[in-house]
Amino acid sequence: MTLPAGIDPSVPPSGAGCGDCDAVDGWWFHLRRCAQCGHIGCCDDSPSKHATAHAQSTGHPIIRSYEPGETWFWNFETNEMYETGPDLVAPECHPLDQPTPGPAGRVPANWADTLR
Repeated sequence: MTLPAGIDPSVPPSGAGCGDCDAVDGWWFHLRRCAQCGHIGCCDDSPSKHATAHAQSTGHPIIRSYEPGETWFWNFETNEMYETGPDLVAPECHPLDQPTPGPAGRVPANWADTLR
């Protein structure tokens, strides 16, 4: 099977949460994993939208959900969602004890009011 450009199943995720949010003590709603380089970024419902920013700045076109039980991929170039795709090296999601939204201790009490 030939993998689509933008997917490298051998690259591990960059961490347990959005590193860009961690760098500024931010928080996220859901997490996404770059299928090419493993960068973990926050979703477009999060305040900072780091996954999309990563795709735009690097040209890496495909992300996968980094949420427990979700295996879908999104292609930024074609605006297509794929229900499944190749298995990526573990872990496939953030730690199960990490809350959503997260991380623990940084999510504002009114977080739901901040979503678009």
